[in-house]
Amino acid sequence: AYPASPPPKKKSSVGKIVLIVLAVVLVLCAGGATAVWFAVKDTVGETVDAARTRVVAPDTLAGRPKATDPESQQVSEGMVREMKATAPNATGAVGAFYGDPADDDLIMIVAVSGLMGDPQKELDTTIQDLSGDLSLSNMAAVDPGPLGGEASCGDGKADVPVGVCAWADRGSVGMFVMYAASRADAEAEFLTIRSQIEQRD
Repeated sequence: AYPASPPPKKKSSVGKIVLIVLAVVLVLCAGGATAVWFAVKDTVGETVDAARTRVVAPDTLAGRPKATDPESQQVSEGMVREMKATAPNATGAVGAFYGDPADDDLIMIVAVSGLMGDPQKELDTTIQDLSGDLSLSNMAAVDPGPLGGEASCGDGKADVPVGVCAWADRGSVGMFVMYAASRADAEAEFLTIRSQIEQRD
């Protein structure tokens, strides 16, 4: 499902991250999400919010256009197919790339929606399982913003330095990887990026 040949030189940044895409998807789905599609025992309000939650891949993300080159589209479609296969009870799944790798301005997003039983556990599992693949460090809680739940950002490495932020709440779990960036860069855009991916009807 993923390209076997090396990408063109000018798109090497995309080529480098293909190797971690599958690991991210599997962690986000098989690592925790599929295990928690069960009835939430907390407040009715949280359950209602969870049912109203959806995830989207907007045309632009924090001012960056969605990548439309064939390689990025192929990888994005593969991410979504894998998420749907791995988490069949999810109500939605998105995976996409934004920005221009030639300018070292690239973001990968992965998110699924569905009823989550324990957002903190979901977030902890995602971070723990990705620590090896992305050499995560300096992970620390950040303000989750008006959508609530739990959130954390940190530094990582995927051939290039990356900034990583992840969140989990009653209705979704998701993350983004900002390439050629740091924790501070990712955290600075976290609330904007999350609000454009996770929406409530």
